[in-house]
Amino acid sequence: MKKLFRLFTKKENSEQTEHQPTPIDTDLPQNLTYIKNSLGESTDIVIRKFKIGEKRTVKIAVVYTDGLVNESTVHESLLETLMSDVRQTQLSKQALNKGMYYTVRDHVLTAGELDELETLDDVLLHVLSGDTVLFLEGETKALCVSTRGWQDRGVEEPSTQAVVRGPKDGFTETLRTNTALLRRKIKDPNLWITTQAIGTKTKTDVAVVYMNGIANEKIVKEVHKRLNQINIDSLLDSGYVEELIQDETYTPFPTVYNSERPDSIAAGLLEGRVAIIVDGSPFVLLVPALFMQFFQSPEDYYQRSDFATLVRLIRFIAFFLALLTPSAYIALTTYHQEMIPTSLLINLSSQREGVPFPALVEALIMEVTFEILREAGVRLPKAVGSAISIVGALVLGQAAVEAGLVSSAMIIVVSLTAISSFVSPSFNFAISIRMLRFLFMILAATFGLFGILLGLIVLALHLASLRSFGVPYLSPLAPYITSDQKDTILRFPRWGLLTRQRLINQKNIDRENMHKPKPTSRSPKKGDSS
Repeated sequence: MKKLFRLFTKKENSEQTEHQPTPIDTDLPQNLTYIKNSLGESTDIVIRKFKIGEKRTVKIAVVYTDGLVNESTVHESLLETLMSDVRQTQLSKQALNKGMYYTVRDHVLTAGELDELETLDDVLLHVLSGDTVLFLEGETKALCVSTRGWQDRGVEEPSTQAVVRGPKDGFTETLRTNTALLRRKIKDPNLWITTQAIGTKTKTDVAVVYMNGIANEKIVKEVHKRLNQINIDSLLDSGYVEELIQDETYTPFPTVYNSERPDSIAAGLLEGRVAIIVDGSPFVLLVPALFMQFFQSPEDYYQRSDFATLVRLIRFIAFFLALLTPSAYIALTTYHQEMIPTSLLINLSSQREGVPFPALVEALIMEVTFEILREAGVRLPKAVGSAISIVGALVLGQAAVEAGLVSSAMIIVVSLTAISSFVSPSFNFAISIRMLRFLFMILAATFGLFGILLGLIVLALHLASLRSFGVPYLSPLAPYITSDQKDTILRFPRWGLLTRQRLINQKNIDRENMHKPKPTSRSPKKGDSS
């Protein structure tokens, strides 16, 4: 399917005629007319025309987008400087002999970031990105000044990955704010950031961030290769990129990790992973993503190792409970009643005496109802969403039991399953469990415990076949690497994490200055003064 889709898209792209860039003309009114016509006389495009020079004979025009620029920078650093502060007599004759364009570029503009543009297509791109472009009469080049300063959301606490102990800052929708948050965490010159624009219509900036000397060069090249192959008209969120660069399409498990926590992404970079930041999205992608990574929370590394290990074991137990609890109940009550204690079997039979549906239909009714309530709780306003979801679950559950549609035991099973599914630190990984749960319920209703066992075998084989940017999805469990078991199911003390994972990072494996400091204090002896 992928090959057919690529061949079809290549055929469509070959049929389209390539757009030839329009060069900047020496006639200033012609350039401004082209910009106005291209933007449809949009009212948010500001064009300011004036004259500079000793006798005010040089025509100049400033073009920017209202709302995307820092107006104080435009007015004070550009317009006021060009219109009031510039005096030809203050400049040397050597500077004046080069021409007004080079005089403005080298002696007048005080902007930190300045580019030269040669085509009107580049001018439109920079203007719509929040930059200010200066045209001079008689010049075939334009000066682009970085004046981006739109209104954006401030740095707030992440809403999807909350922790009790740890940093409270989260990524925002602004690319440069997100890269600055990573720079604050990692003050190392080897933190390299490259940016490219993706999307023929949106021209969305996408940044690739990695630690030079730690990240695997093959993975970095593969990331750039997959990003360069993206041919799409719009890119509005990092979810677009995640779906286009993932290794496997037909799998319920995510092969790309996403997070809105800078500390989580910084930790991944220091391990040798590669981060992908999309302008306009607060969720940053991290590759390669492994199965064990979705059971790890940033808080695991801010607590003691024994407590972090206990919590991580609880997450593994919750994973199997959320996946297998309804199917185990269906299998035991339908096919394997002899495995249930007699007293419990009598109670279950008495509860199901008035239920007209088999255990599978009973479980499907409650699971689908709970999924509807969960989705409604997410979409409703925060003030009433949680209240309606809780009240709805209690009222519907109690009413279903009294009406004889489901048994009380099924309410307990569905509630335990729902609570266990919320334990996962990653939201998209919890979605995978929710989808697989229905498949295991059907297997349990068809073949009993043998169907559940068959499903687990197929699931293990499927996980073993997955890869994330060339790295086995189940590593370091399959293939088994003894030295990497210190941070999988168990979490060793901080001074015991001496190496990085070998399959992710094949060079610079050893961490620097990782040792346990020896205590210097001693207990006071008798006779010591206080």
